[in-house]
Amino acid sequence: MSAILSARSITKTFPGVVALRDVSFDLQPGEIHAVCGENGAGKSTLIKLLSGIHPHGSYEGELEVAGRVARFHGIADAERAGIAVIYQELALVDELTVAENIFLGAEPRRGPFIDWNRVRREAQELLAKFGVLLDPELPCLRLGVGQKQLVEIVKALRKDSRILILDEPTAALAEHEMQVLLNIVRELRTRGIACIYISHKLEEVFAIADRITVLRDGATIVTLDAARTKPAEVIRHMVGRELGDLFPRRTSSASGPPCLTVENLSVGHPQTGEVFLKDISFSVAPGEVLGLGGLMGAGRTELLMHLFGAWGTRYNGHVELEGRELPPLPPARVLRRGLALVSEDRRRYGLVLEQSVAFNLSLSSLRSLTRAGFINASREFVRNDELFRSLRVKAPGLEAPVGKLSGGNQQKVVLGKALMTDPRVIFLDEPTRGIDVGAKLEIYQLINRLTDAGKAVVLVSSELPELIGMSDRIIMLHEGRVGGEFSRSEATQEGLMQAAMGSGSGD
Repeated sequence: MSAILSARSITKTFPGVVALRDVSFDLQPGEIHAVCGENGAGKSTLIKLLSGIHPHGSYEGELEVAGRVARFHGIADAERAGIAVIYQELALVDELTVAENIFLGAEPRRGPFIDWNRVRREAQELLAKFGVLLDPELPCLRLGVGQKQLVEIVKALRKDSRILILDEPTAALAEHEMQVLLNIVRELRTRGIACIYISHKLEEVFAIADRITVLRDGATIVTLDAARTKPAEVIRHMVGRELGDLFPRRTSSASGPPCLTVENLSVGHPQTGEVFLKDISFSVAPGEVLGLGGLMGAGRTELLMHLFGAWGTRYNGHVELEGRELPPLPPARVLRRGLALVSEDRRRYGLVLEQSVAFNLSLSSLRSLTRAGFINASREFVRNDELFRSLRVKAPGLEAPVGKLSGGNQQKVVLGKALMTDPRVIFLDEPTRGIDVGAKLEIYQLINRLTDAGKAVVLVSSELPELIGMSDRIIMLHEGRVGGEFSRSEATQEGLMQAAMGSGSGD
């Protein structure tokens, strides 16, 4: 069978960096071809080249689409050739509705005017067709990250594309939403649409892919038949070494009274005032990792954001931090009290993308680096450099723009910024979302170092194996309430999912 897309001997360089080195790749009609590799392996560069962002002439080698040489000079050329891309980072206009975003730039018209009735009707049909339960009239600013990702997917599927490139499409999705997406992709395969599927989640790669190509350090390492290989072999090719325990959580070192205690907490939604978090109680001790799970919309992120002072109105409940009452306070004062938050949306809430690594690392700690109104530059450099090295951030240096780093290294900078405030309690909201297996292991090892140092960690994750592997205790939320609590020895994926769906509980 002739390939619908071929890349031959592709080499792409940037000043001082070889991003792709003699990469060859092909995609068959109706095939789901996964591309795996660590952050910095060249996956994003390959996507940008295939989608016309890196135009013909800026790289060496040759592209073919349906047997014809392809020389894309921009995104529009790639779209005309039948290539659509769903990027990991969201590209929606928050102020517009779901329907308006789906048809943005391609609105149906009646004469010189946009046919808004048709926009709404066809958006509703598309959402229903792909099993996405969203109101097309809802403004996107009211959606969570996972819901926005589903809108991106429907927007891309609206186009009559022969080739669909999906870059970490399930990174922010809960389990049931991930299954919706995988079913969509399987349906596309039956229609002969070919998909390039990029994901760090090997479980879903093996659930859906026909073939798997591994990139490492900008080069094609191997292409494997998914049915004839195993995750351990893919990981070995990705990192160039064997990885033993993927979740290296050590025995809990929890000791002493809780660092954080929450009792009977009820919180209202900031826009509607309706009670969203209901009667939530939990505690976390020094040296302990408390896992927090639940389906999308269960209230995981809202709970962390509220305790950090950035979401909702407290109607009831009592919160103590280090034995002292923690009333609703602005985030800057909560930070000074010893509680830090690493947000799930690192690019929106965690980083100033156009600024340097150094600027971002010290951004939350300027108060401790300032004397008489002036920043102590030498002290700032010493502390930044120490974190930069200990976190093993892969960047040319502290002055490198953080927006140019890979997702895993951006996440390390966000973590470093939080750690520089020397918190006693650290909230990690999806800290491994969209990063590769090697970078995940480094994050897990960092969590162990934090708890060894007596820090308390609250870990939110949509990945049940990660929750089970890295938590000492797990609380599952269901519709804003605690659906169940589990010790590490009691936790199973089935039990956690039952609690998340409101049909079971732990102790």
